[in-house]
Amino acid sequence: MRAQPETSPDDRSRARWRRGVLLLLLPIVLASCDASSVLDPKGIIGVNDRAIMIDSLAIMLAIVVPVIIAIFAFAWWYRASNTKAVYLPDFEYSGRIELVVWSIPLMVIILLGGVGWIGSHQLDPAVPLASNAQPLEIEAVSLDWKWLFIYPKERVASVNRLVMPAGTQVHFSLTSGSVMTAFFIPELGSMIYTMNGMRTQLYLRADEAGSYRGEASHFSGDGFPDMHFVVDAVPADQFTAWVDATRNRGATLDAAGYGKLEQQSVVTDPFTYGAVDPMLFAEIVTQKLPPGPGPSTGRPNPETSPRTGAP
Repeated sequence: MRAQPETSPDDRSRARWRRGVLLLLLPIVLASCDASSVLDPKGIIGVNDRAIMIDSLAIMLAIVVPVIIAIFAFAWWYRASNTKAVYLPDFEYSGRIELVVWSIPLMVIILLGGVGWIGSHQLDPAVPLASNAQPLEIEAVSLDWKWLFIYPKERVASVNRLVMPAGTQVHFSLTSGSVMTAFFIPELGSMIYTMNGMRTQLYLRADEAGSYRGEASHFSGDGFPDMHFVVDAVPADQFTAWVDATRNRGATLDAAGYGKLEQQSVVTDPFTYGAVDPMLFAEIVTQKLPPGPGPSTGRPNPETSPRTGAP
């Protein structure tokens, strides 16, 4: 066996330097991720979610930063060359130190618990937002690997595109036509799970017109990376125009059409239905319409994988 060449101190120093540079560049790389959507919310729920996150971070930094400073301060004060530092090898107990050591973390836990407790009640997904206007009702169904949005009063539906009027609160009724996943619009806030045979509720409002990204934030099989949708928050008159242009144009979404839609596939181009069976969502929730096949167990099935296709 050949002996491995020994590394010189210079090589080890350069390796440490490279690792240090990589650690410094890591925040820049992470900044390229789409975190701005969470930190730059466009709805009242997202604004409050950001406030909770920032408050929690500030509370934790209130103990983390002093501890980091204390580590360097102790290392500097108790260095070998400091003759003023008192060495107490027989020290065992100090009530004052115990009080500080336990009271500060306890205060942090109490503050974090208070922020979480108050925020979880104020931002209850099932509680309507303060508004004098009636909310827009939208029924959302997660499928493999696409999203179905039904507008029950307007009698239209869309796949992988959510159109909503800006400034109007939206009441979502959500379920899953297959496996459990999660509904999330980062710029509007409040991720919530969708589960087969269950109905969850969520109130959101887009305060600014714009185009946002919606996504499934829970792994659900082969097509999960492509299971996202477009959210178009438009003025009220444009929303009405979209409904009028969609109604009575295109296919009708009934039980037979839903049976085809729930088959596993990835939808790259959003499309709409000009008419919808008014009982469709209720039949999906109560499982009168059977759930989709769900991801294959064990090895990937090439017949359903959107990336490999049929053999």
